[in-house]
Amino acid sequence: MSQQAPNLKLVLVGDGGTGKTTFVKRHLTGEFEKKYIATLGVEVRPLQFYTTRGPIVFNVWDTAGQEKFGGLRDAYYIQGQAAIIMFDVTARATYKNVPNWHRDLVRICPDIPIVLCGNKVDVKDRKVKPKMITFHRKKNLQYYDISAKSNYNYEKPFLYLARKLTGDTTLELTAEPAKLPADLPIDLEHQRKIEEELVNVPLPDEDDL
Repeated sequence: MSQQAPNLKLVLVGDGGTGKTTFVKRHLTGEFEKKYIATLGVEVRPLQFYTTRGPIVFNVWDTAGQEKFGGLRDAYYIQGQAAIIMFDVTARATYKNVPNWHRDLVRICPDIPIVLCGNKVDVKDRKVKPKMITFHRKKNLQYYDISAKSNYNYEKPFLYLARKLTGDTTLELTAEPAKLPADLPIDLEHQRKIEEELVNVPLPDEDDL
């Protein structure tokens, strides 16, 4: 009786060390099912989510470290239906490179929904402050603070992309994704204050990030 879940190609990009693989590995199904495409140096992990429109599978393409060699080949992006760009809130350089990842992505996939994620918000010494994070508003992307190690906001990027791809803004997840337990607790009150700041950041006039 089980309906065939739509399989969607989701490309995950960002500098090395930003926690992309850790983020994907939080979802248990991807660990069981991952396949490796040696020619591209890519790990593809199918992550299943249960929604009010039935199951959806995001086949998440993770670079397996290829980004260290100066960008990714076009074949990585081709036929991508959604994307997550990740940076590390404890390393400013990873945020400064977000426009480069975005440019490469939209050159091949000009009209796909994209989520920008600032990872490692569990770390107290945050270097990329909320007032610095404006790129997503200039480019009309969705943004989330996340913590792969704390599972904080884990499902938010996937829920946003599922809504965009189905055209159903009321779509909800009907079950918690199968996640590994969190490695670290997160200070939710502190995080709530930061996210209030994020919403109220004025856009800078200059062409900076």
